[in-house]
This record gives sequence, structure tokens and C-alpha cells, in this order.
Amino acid sequence: MCGIAGIVRLPGGPPIDEALVRRMADVIAHRGPDDWGVYISPDGRAALANRRLAIIDRSSAGHMPMPDGTGRLWITYNGEVYNHADHRPELEARGHTFRGHSDTEVIIRLYCEYGVEALHRLRGMFAIAIWDADRQELFLARDRLGVKPLYYTFAGSQFIFASEIKSILLHPAVPRAVNEEALYHYLSFLTAPAPQTLFAGISKLPPGHFAKLGPDGQLTVAEYWDVYDSAQPHPEWSPEQYQEALLATLRESIRLRMVSDVPVGVFLSGGIDSSTNVALMAEHMDRPVRTFSIGYEGHQKYNEFQHARLVARHFGADHHEVIIDEGDLVSFLPHLVYYQDEPIADPVCVPIYYVSKLARESGTIVIQVGEGADELFGGYTHWMDVLHLHRGVWRDFMRLPTSLRRLALAAAPLSRDSIRYEFIRRAVASEELFWGGAEAFGEARKNRLISPALRKRLGDLTSWDVIRPYRQRFEQRSTNSDYLNYMAYLDLRLRLPELLLMRVDKMAMATSVEARVPYLDYIFVGLMMSIPERIKLDGGIPKHLLKQAVRGLIPDVIIDRPKQGFAVPVEEWLRTRLGSMMRRKLLDFVVRTDYFQPEVVRMMIERRDYLTWYLLNFALWHELWIEGLPVGTVTPQVDEVGVGGVTGG
Repeated sequence: MCGIAGIVRLPGGPPIDEALVRRMADVIAHRGPDDWGVYISPDGRAALANRRLAIIDRSSAGHMPMPDGTGRLWITYNGEVYNHADHRPELEARGHTFRGHSDTEVIIRLYCEYGVEALHRLRGMFAIAIWDADRQELFLARDRLGVKPLYYTFAGSQFIFASEIKSILLHPAVPRAVNEEALYHYLSFLTAPAPQTLFAGISKLPPGHFAKLGPDGQLTVAEYWDVYDSAQPHPEWSPEQYQEALLATLRESIRLRMVSDVPVGVFLSGGIDSSTNVALMAEHMDRPVRTFSIGYEGHQKYNEFQHARLVARHFGADHHEVIIDEGDLVSFLPHLVYYQDEPIADPVCVPIYYVSKLARESGTIVIQVGEGADELFGGYTHWMDVLHLHRGVWRDFMRLPTSLRRLALAAAPLSRDSIRYEFIRRAVASEELFWGGAEAFGEARKNRLISPALRKRLGDLTSWDVIRPYRQRFEQRSTNSDYLNYMAYLDLRLRLPELLLMRVDKMAMATSVEARVPYLDYIFVGLMMSIPERIKLDGGIPKHLLKQAVRGLIPDVIIDRPKQGFAVPVEEWLRTRLGSMMRRKLLDFVVRTDYFQPEVVRMMIERRDYLTWYLLNFALWHELWIEGLPVGTVTPQVDEVGVGGVTGG
């Protein structure tokens, strides 16, 4: 796991500043405190940088940027490829020799042999940059599910890329301005949908995509994988066969993600997903699994310590806990904004940071997490509500003529701020019911919130513009048209990579911890997306298939307990210190900017509306990254740690 950065000089562009490239690496030293390196091509066209968190082959043989052996190809890479050892015999038979046993060496040799097709041989998470000196071409790639981020921009006749936007912003030619279209979508989805970011002109490579920057400076971006590329329907299978296949594939995924030369642990909430992680890891270990849990001082209803401790005792885990309070959240906010780069408006970022810090302090560098399980198994209770609505009232309502639907919307005694109003509005507009597992502002409410000036600048933009292409792709590619699978498909392409996985990546890497996601192994995802809804939710029970599969593997009390989401007591804290700070920040922000209607924001504050959290995230981000204002404490400084050097061509 590492941080990567680089610059390519475009035709007629200025020389690359080597000191700038080094600073781009240093500013993300938290992603890789163990080693650093910079490569400048002999012709001065390209520079690659790396900050290394040494997980596999901690020796100097894993140093990056790394050449292919001929000097034609150079790679800087962030991630882990778990099946790298499987490819070594074939590559050795083709004449390749290896200096060490890092996965980086395997990746660059595979690219040497197969080019873009090498991506289909990689099982893991990654953001890759490869400079081809012969072709004068830069190759970039992001893993299938988007576990690792990769950002880029054009500025000053140069192409700049990095694992984090803060590296790109160091370039003097990169302006700092708000992407207002992305802001509009952020208010719906809590994050900017790929390829947009909140920064105008800075893009992120979507999951399952690669890009090539040619010698003429032209960038081409293409998809190399979709969820349904790995789906393998088995209509003849019984529920028991699905359960067996599920457990076997998940067991393999977890085993692969235990490949490490440093200690591996689990974030344990006490729910089914993380408890299954512990159980399957314990099968492969000759020592106790290290588990880590977090809770909140004075807010017992949010805490799951009782169940986490039960699981830890059951499997004899080496268990660790941390408790945080409102003061911890408020004091961390400046650091939260700094490490996120662009707002990820999920307060769960805060506990993820503190539990990651706990793991790092224990000496545990690699953590397995449960992201993706709820989406694949239908684990959200509000998804069940959407499914019920879609099968009943929604379907009947959509059969009505549009004119009658419009009358129903006009006559509905509902607040325009309500989700029910938003659902009716979508039906009238012939849009889709489900827009994702995390929605903040509906279209009507959003348009009441934003200023008339911003609305005018945005024109007729709607966030349905983001959802429509995903719905169309699902209809074209799906092997299973169940509505539950559409919901999973949408979240796998939008919410998971840009919200849930980025909150894990940014917060864990802030503490120099690598997070691995076994439920999002692409082979496992393909299996799950081929399973019919009637099997996954037999009897309408959330996670029915998973519960049946792990019965006997983990304690029944964990399987049968009511679902408790991983949440933060933001609503309670809005009544105290957090609320006072939020009021001060937001009222000041809406006066000096023209994004939001001051009276609407003031009303939300008075109501202690939970959605003010999303506005606060944007305001704090704007202060730090756009206005350059202090946000409460000194920005975290980069420590000079590790060893490394500059490698010339």
C-alpha cells in the first residue's frame, strides 16, 4: 500500500521540477512512511514518485518507482495484488527474472507481456501508473471496484496525477476552484460521482477503468471491467448450493487477503459481516486474530461492544477497543477535511480514523473490513422498504397517465423536503425510484437550498443525469433483472467506490494502515450478482442467504440479532458543542459565499436538521482548500520518515 504521484510534460511544455515531484510525494507520506523514491526519465518527459507502506517484501527489492529490467518501463503503484505469486512461474518461463518477491515486480512484468490485458490477471486492489519510454506513453489504471483512488488533471502544459488531490494542488499551475456541477451532485450523493471531483478541472479515474496519455498529450479513458463481466448465473442451483459456493469463494477471498509480511487484523463491529471475517481468518491462523472495535462515550445505543466482545471471546481473539466522544470529533474535523481532500460527507469517517489509529498503535498494519456485504446480500432495512414500494404502489402509480401523476404530485399534502414527495416527483418525471443507498437532498429540496445565482449557472442540471447511465448499463448488461440486483449494481458503481471505500481508504491511510475488502473480491462480487433476489432474500429477510451460509460458523446470537448500522451520534451532538460550532461556521459561510440560500440554512440549523452535517463538510472543505483559511488547528505536517532516494534514468 502506497501513495503515488507523477508529472508528464506535454509537447511544448516546461521542464519538470524535480523538487515539486518530491514535495508531491512527501505531502502524502502518511500513505507510505517506510520508503520513498522519485524517477525522472532521461529525456525529462516523465516523473514518477512513490511513498511506500511496505506490506509484501519489505526489503529494498520492493523499492519504487521500479523498472522492468530493461529500463523501458517504470512503475509506481498503490495497492496489493493477492495472486501475484501465481503468475511468477509463467513469467519466469518467458525469461523474466525477479529481484525480490513483491507484487510490484509481477505487475510490471505482466504489463510488459500483455499490456492492458494484464489488468484481467490481477486479483486485488490497485492504482497503477506505468511510463513507457519507447512509446512515450503513460498508462494509468484503477482496480475493478475502486478500492484505491487515482486523480489527475492537465495544467501548465503538463499532466499531473496522484493518489490524493493534495499532491496535485501543490503544482503552481493548478487552480483552486469549485466544480459547481459536482457540488450539486454532492448534495444528493454525499460525494462527487466519478469522474468528477469537487475541484474544477481535477478528475478521478472511475473504477474498472484505465487511461492512456499518448505522446501527443491526448488522454483516452476506457472501461476494462464491469460487475457483470464476472457474473456466472447458475439457475439450476439450489439454495444450499449457493450457500456452499458463497462460503467457499468468501473463504478463498479472505485467505488471499491474509497474504502479508506484517500483522493482519479485523475491524469488528459484532455484526454478521465482520464476525464472519474473524471466523474465516481464525481458520488460517496459528495465533489469535487481532480485532478492533470503537464506541461512543455516553451513547450506549450506538455501541456494539457487547456483541464484538462476544465474538472476540468465541474465537479467542486479541481484542482492542477505543471510546471517543464529541470532543474527539470536533477536534478532528480540521484533520478530517485535510485527509479527505474532497468532502466525503459520512460522519463514519471519524470512528474509522480512530479505530485505524488504534490498530496502528497496536502494531497492526493491515486490516480487513466488511464494506460491500450489505450491498451484495441486501442487508439494509431501508432497501426492503424500497423493494416493497417498488413492487406495489410505485408500479401501480407508474401505470397512470403522466397527467394524472402530475395532479397527484400537486395535490399531495407533503412537504417538498420529504422523501415521499421526492419519490412522487421521480414517478412524475419517469425517473427511477432508487438513486442509491445514501441520499441527502432530494431534487426539490436541493433546489430550494441552492442560491438563485447557482441555479442559473447550473441550467437544467439534475442528478438524474448521474443515475440514468447506470440504469441503462444495468439493463444492457445484467444477467439478472431483479430490482434488488439493480440496487446493488448502482451502489457498486457509485456509492461504494466514491463514498464507502474512500472513507476507508482516506481515514485508514491517514494512520498508515492498509484496509482490505474481502467482500469486494471481483470473483465473489460476480457470484453474488448472479444470484436471484428470491434466493438472497427468501421470505423478505435481509441477508437471508448469508445468514444461512454462516449458521454454525459464527454464534447464532450474532446471526439473529437485529441489524444495527455503524452510526455516529451526530444528532445528539448537534444539540451541544458540535451544534454551536456548526451554527457559527455555516451562518458565516452563507454570508460570504453564494452557494446556498441563507434563510434556508438558518431554518435547517434551528431545526437541528441532520443534513446540516453535509453542509458543514462542504463549508470546512471550502475554507481550507478553496479559500485557504485556517479551519481550527494547524494542518498536519509531513514528517521526514523512512529511507529512499532519487533514481535517475
